[in-house]
Amino acid sequence: MQKLSLDALAQQQLRRAVEVSAGRSATTVYGGHEHSLRQTLIAFREGAGMSEHPNPGQSTLQVLRGRVRLTAGDDSWDARSGDLLLIPQARHAVTALEDAAVLLTVVMNDESPQEVSSRRARETP
Repeated sequence: MQKLSLDALAQQQLRRAVEVSAGRSATTVYGGHEHSLRQTLIAFREGAGMSEHPNPGQSTLQVLRGRVRLTAGDDSWDARSGDLLLIPQARHAVTALEDAAVLLTVVMNDESPQEVSSRRARETP
């Protein structure tokens, strides 16, 4: 068994996010390309985020610190420390409303990213 402090990791990644030009920093907590389950701690400087991108599987975003906004199409949801967002099966973006750290959990689809993109393009009216 392995034990990690999400609080310590969030603090470390927030320090890095403030220092880098992209305004974000991330570390894999569990998983990777060889696993279906992936957990990534991502920290954002206020105003930074992740531009619109597809959802590669079933995903949640747990806010560990700060506040973020998740946007998918015309819908948006604001979340703060302690909130858990269920990420829709749609293209979406995340923006930090203040310095923030989140835990992104994804269970990857069995399809490759190219297969998912192709299927979603066919499903879009």
